[in-house]
Amino acid sequence: MTVTHDGPDRPDGPVTAEFLVAHYGLEPIPREGGLFRQTWAGPGRADGRPEGTAIVALLTADDYSALHRLPTDEIWHFYLGDPLHLLLLAPDGTSAHPVLGPDVLAGQQPQLTVPAGTWMGARVAAGGAWTFFGCTMAPGFTFEGYEHGAAADLTARYPAEAARIAELCRP
Repeated sequence: MTVTHDGPDRPDGPVTAEFLVAHYGLEPIPREGGLFRQTWAGPGRADGRPEGTAIVALLTADDYSALHRLPTDEIWHFYLGDPLHLLLLAPDGTSAHPVLGPDVLAGQQPQLTVPAGTWMGARVAAGGAWTFFGCTMAPGFTFEGYEHGAAADLTARYPAEAARIAELCRP
């Protein structure tokens, strides 16, 4: 997908990952990988969590979103770039491999919901350079709710996904 802009603060040609990093002030996502910026946080709740949160994020071909799970549903939104392959490991022991992207005729999804408690990880599609996407949660994300995946534990629970788990785990 190519998006062009003109104007003083816009690139002369197609949007690049470097432009998006500078334009949005993206910073590394702790432990998980990729770059992000929170774009919205709703009012605080009695439990200290925000009512909702939204981020924009960028993954490049040389990085990935490590397997992790969250206590509430997370909605992923495709914006620009190449498709993003996800690995979802459900609490019931099943797995899924959805693709976040613009080509709905090829089975890609411009938006998908990852249910609470599902292990999730993602990588830019083979041959791709980068994916710019967003994630929304309600109630909102807090780092206390983030659980990082351990390769040995996940491989024991989901042995059929051992190779993908190894590719999507960080120590």
